[in-house]
Formats: sequence, structure tokens, C-alpha cells
Amino acid sequence: MTFLPQLTGRRLIVGVVALSIFSLSVLNMQAAELTAPNARDRQVALTVTALMKQQHLLRHPLDKEISARCLKVFLQTLDPLKVYFYQSDYDTFAKSKESLADMIQKGDINFAYMVYKTFLARIDERVKWVDEILATEQDFTLDEELLVDKDQATYAKTPEEGKDRWRKRVKYDLLLLKAEKADSKTDKSEGKTPKQRLTQRYHSFTKRMHQTDPEELLEMYLTSLTTSFDPHTTYMSPSSVENFKIMMQLKLEGIGASLQGADGYTIVKKIIPGGAAEKEGHLKIDDKIMAVGEGEKGELVDVVDMKLNDVVKMIRGKPNTVVRLQLTSIKDPKPRIVQITRATIELKDSEAKGEIFEAGHKADGKPFKIGVINLPSFYMDMEGARHGLAEFKSTTRDVKRILDDFKTKGVDAVALDLRTNGGGSLTEAINLTGLFIYDGPVVQVKDADGRVTPYHDPDPEISWSGPLVVVISKFSASASEIFAGAIQDYNRGLIVGDKSTHGKGTVQSLLDLGEQLFRMPNAPNMGELKITMQQFYRPGGDSTQRRGVLADVELPSLTTHLDVGEADLDYPLPFDQVAPQPFRKFESVNQALVDQLKRLSAARCTASEKFQKVERNVAHYKQQKTKKTVTLNEAKFLKDRAELDADKEEEKSIEKLNDNPAGIERDFYLDEVFNVLVDYMKQASVVKAN
Repeated sequence: MTFLPQLTGRRLIVGVVALSIFSLSVLNMQAAELTAPNARDRQVALTVTALMKQQHLLRHPLDKEISARCLKVFLQTLDPLKVYFYQSDYDTFAKSKESLADMIQKGDINFAYMVYKTFLARIDERVKWVDEILATEQDFTLDEELLVDKDQATYAKTPEEGKDRWRKRVKYDLLLLKAEKADSKTDKSEGKTPKQRLTQRYHSFTKRMHQTDPEELLEMYLTSLTTSFDPHTTYMSPSSVENFKIMMQLKLEGIGASLQGADGYTIVKKIIPGGAAEKEGHLKIDDKIMAVGEGEKGELVDVVDMKLNDVVKMIRGKPNTVVRLQLTSIKDPKPRIVQITRATIELKDSEAKGEIFEAGHKADGKPFKIGVINLPSFYMDMEGARHGLAEFKSTTRDVKRILDDFKTKGVDAVALDLRTNGGGSLTEAINLTGLFIYDGPVVQVKDADGRVTPYHDPDPEISWSGPLVVVISKFSASASEIFAGAIQDYNRGLIVGDKSTHGKGTVQSLLDLGEQLFRMPNAPNMGELKITMQQFYRPGGDSTQRRGVLADVELPSLTTHLDVGEADLDYPLPFDQVAPQPFRKFESVNQALVDQLKRLSAARCTASEKFQKVERNVAHYKQQKTKKTVTLNEAKFLKDRAELDADKEEEKSIEKLNDNPAGIERDFYLDEVFNVLVDYMKQASVVKAN
């Protein structure tokens, strides 16, 4: 197998086990007092900018346009709703609008420190306002509105204007907490009033922002520059690189728990099956970690209001070492201490899993057996591959084992579920496609010089030649789109799900900055640049960029309408095409068959109460998302939320990316996928390629 050190994914993993990129916001930044850039920061900035000029696909100069974009992205990262900075702050920052890129390529990142110190001063000012506002009674019968459209937001010109905006923001936050309590079956407020919870939330946020360290600020600032070229080129600090490797290897050294930060607390989100915490038995979901101690007798260090990443670093450690956690929970508020022996944890929940279901009936009355494979990512142990390990962690190897098991159990059809798959290894996308086709091109790759290189299925053998459905969503990105696009081009199977996939058609490579700078083994760890160096194309010549892979049979879904596609990001590359490659198509799918399957599925969805509820939710969601303001009148607010909370629906869809249950849940959506497969098998003669 040819190893390609390229990535096509868009997810990162942080925390003890797993939090997606949607958690990698300024809200989770982290832990030394910021003073001024150091020599290492200068070296990193110089190396990153040199690589951007030499290696990025666009070969875009570090000019005034990139400078203006960099300023915009950096300020949006810190203050997306324009509620912290004043207009006068922006005017000061904008004086450097045309020169930032030039400063950075000279190793000068003082601008980032100037902006961030201003940000901290404004945070301190705002938290005082919040305390004053919460100390007064608010009138929720007034017909006031809060602007929620960030594209229409402007910076306040005076402190008076700013404070009035914050008065409305606090009212909005109080209404959200009231709605949350009304909706919740379990009160998780621990007896705190909404005002007390908000006070704690904003003070905790202030403390975390003051804990931001130089490494994190450098990562944020340089990424503001790199994402001004395209959305997927980012600078990863050493700690981010460690988290990325955990995602790709599907293993870590620690206790085996997924943690989340909320209102200053580190909360146990999930216990990993088979991990150290599960075996020890005393750590529970929703436990709050109050303190962490190293070893059996080490001092317990208070971690309340500590950055999540710092808490994670304290809990992780070498196998067979001990960590002690002081915990509380709503059910048991009395502090307790648990001792856990760290171990190497394999992230089984994040690897491919298969299950067999029965659906429909054959001519003899027996049910069809449908094998479902859930694939959360295209993972690959890149370190193991580089070192030639025989059994390094591999998506293709795991899926082949599942397919072999399906065949021994007489499965009639396979559904490969990529709905939560944000991408991963290009090598794995190519090799996995090869399990379903005999030979031929899987993907074409174009570099900055316009050279187009096809990558072929390296193995002429086929692991599954029977009926195949690939299930997609708007979250299916990159490597998922390579696989789905090839399956569709070859007429090898059906694509079912959202209207289209995410639309990410670029390939990133990881460049180790220490190795690039020092050209020596064991170079200093300076982080890595994940840089877009190529664009990929389907065997038929189409890019998936912005457009994605279109479903053959579209099912009603809220995720289709979320603004999470490539085209919704800033500065995405355009769609284009290259010449098609010659390849032998299968006879598994044709347009007449697809049209018939569409009609049958649409009729079922129209008659389905659950799918009609989805359609109603979509209509409400689209209506709410068009609103530029939200009412602060309590009666009207709660009435709107009772119909549909658009923000909550978005959160649920995004959380699904992080939630990989031990089994595969059969629900009404998957049932319709099965119905499509049954229709497919009954109405088509699925044969192997000639």
C-alpha cells in the first residue's frame, strides 16, 4: 500500500477522549499570563508564512487582501457578535489592516498581543456590567428585541450604547435559562437561580480568557492568517497535534472518559467502554471534577474555572500510573475522591462497527438481511504506517473484517452509514473504495501547478459485490465524499440521505514545523501546519468542492438545511472540473431505477407521521433562521421556543457528530433506508461488472 500523508478530514479531537472541532472555539482557549511574543513564536511565524507562500495550492501572495482577511477572521474568532470591542478599538486595529501579513512573515506577531490584551480589558469591563444588570430587576413584558444576526452587528460607539446592548443580552440569557428549565425533565441547576447561574457563567468565562497562554494565542492568530487562504489550512500547536494523533490512531493514554467544560466546571460527558474509568467503576456521567491529584498521595489541585485543556493534561498520563479525582454530582453533592490507574485506551466507539438487521420479505417470505456499517471517520495510524507496522490501525482493515463476517452470516445487502463522517485519511478513502470495486481510478488529485494525478484501487479483489447503499448527510465530508463520489460514478451503489454531502474537495498535508526548520531528527516540537496542497476530483472529473455529492434518493432531514456546508464557510475554493478518467462502470444502478426508487420513497415519507414531523420542523426552523432579531418579551419568547428552538435543533445535529453509541440505533430514518434497499433489490437485477 502506498502511504499518502494527506488528510481530507475536518474534525479534531480534544479532551480526554472526544470533542469535535465545533468545541474548538475561543470559549475553550487556555494557561500562562500573556506578556510578549518570544523567540520561538517568531520562528513559528516565519516558518508558517514561508510554507504558505511555497506550498499552498493557491500560491496566493501574502498581500493586502490576505491581511484584511486575517484581521476579519481574528476579530470574528474573539468577538463574533461584536459585543466586546468598541468601534474605537476596531478603528485602532484597522490601521494595521493592510500590513498584518507582511508583519507576520517578518516574525512580528505583536499585533495579536495588543488585540488580545484589549479584549481582556473589555471582558473585565463587561463582566462588571453583567453584575450591575443582574442586580436590578428586568421587565420581561416589554416588547424589546435583541439583534442576533452577526452579519448586521456593529461595534458600540460609546459605553452607554454598549451597556444597553448587554442589558438586552442578559435578558436574553435569562429567558434561555427559563426556557431550559421549562423544557428539562431533570433540574441540573443545583438549586441556583438563573441570575446566580449567569453570574457564575460570565465570571468563569472571564477567568478562562485570562488563562490563555502564548501557545494558544499564537495558534489562534496564525490560523486566522492561514484560513484567509482557505477554511482548512490551520496551524496546530503541539497540544493540538497530540489531540489530532489521538483521533487518527483511535487510542490514548489516560482514564477513558470524555470531558466537557460548562460554566467553569469540567463535567464527565461519557465513560469509554473498556477504559480504565469504566473498570474502576466509580466515575459517573455528569460528575463534576473539582480537583485532580497526581499519584496516590499527590496534592489535589483545584480545577474549578480551569481551562478544559489544562484539566485534560493533568488527567492524562502514562499507563499504570495513578490519578486521583475529587468529584461531586447533583445526586451526591458531597465531595468524594476516586483513584484510577491510567491505561492505554482504544477508542472503540470511534471505529467502524457493524450490525445485521432484518427488513422486508423475499419471494419465499423470509426477511432480507441487511448489514449496516457505521463509519465515524477514515482513521489511520499514520505513525504506525510510517514505521511499517504490520497491523497499524486502519479503517479499510476493520471494514473488511465486518464485510467478511456479513458474508458468513448470509447478508443480502450492505448499508454504509457516513452521516457523521467528517473525513480523515486519503489513503483509507482509496483503499476502502477498493473493497467495493474491482479496479480503476478512485480519485484524481490536482496540485498547484495544475498537474492531475489519478489514484487507483490498489487491489483487484472485491470484498462485497452485492447491493450497496451509502447513507450521507451534510456532515459527510472530504474522504466520505471521495468514497461516495466514486461509488456513484461507477454506478456501484445508491447514495441516500441529505440533498448533498458537505462539499469539501481539498486535500491537506501535515508539515512538521520543527523538521521543516531544522532538517534533523528529533527536532524541537513547534507544532504542525495542516496545509491545503491539492484538490481532489471524482473519477468522472467533477470536483466535490462546494457542491458535494448529490443523493440519488433524498430523505427529509433538518441537517440538509443547516449552514454547515463548505459553501457556508469563509473563503472556500471554487468548484471546477478536470478531464474524466476511463473506467468500467457497473450495471448496479441506472437513472430509470433511481427515479422509481425516488417515487416510492417520497410516497412513504409523505405518509409517514415521523417524516412529516421532520418536514414541519424544517419549515419552522427555516422561518426562525430568517429572523434577524429575537423577542425579549417573555410570553412571546416562550411561545416561539415551544414551537421549535432553532438553536437547540442545530446543537442536537452537531452533537450527533460527537456521539458514537456502542451499537447502531434502528430508527424511522434507518428504516426508510432499509425500505429503499428492499425496493432496490426487488426491482433491480444487481450484477457484477463485466
